[in-house]
Amino acid sequence: QVQLVESGGGLVQAGGSPKLPCAAPGRTFSTLSVRWFRQAPGKEREFVARINWSGGTTYNSDSVKGRFTISRDNAKNTVYLQMNSLKPEDTAVYYCNGVLYSGISVVDEYWGQGTQVTVSS
Repeated sequence: QVQLVESGGGLVQAGGSPKLPCAAPGRTFSTLSVRWFRQAPGKEREFVARINWSGGTTYNSDSVKGRFTISRDNAKNTVYLQMNSLKPEDTAVYYCNGVLYSGISVVDEYWGQGTQVTVSS
């Protein structure tokens, strides 16, 4: 079992640029693809960005494209979500998700407990 831990959330002013780490303390998760999701109050969980195991392939949702960047440092067992030009509508709990693939099949999946990001206007 891999425990993912998100941090870096809090109250941010609109236009701010926090960086959210997702760490796997004590475990190597360089074989996992990692995704960020978010869930705003009263809304369903929404995909934000993903990165493959090596960091060579990334993809962002249209809602954050051009503003958020996902990256990883496998030596530190950490994936990052750099958030720029934040808007009040980015307010949500942000979740880190790690997926272990075998080919195209999902072998296992892990979630963090989330970190709250609140953007004030």
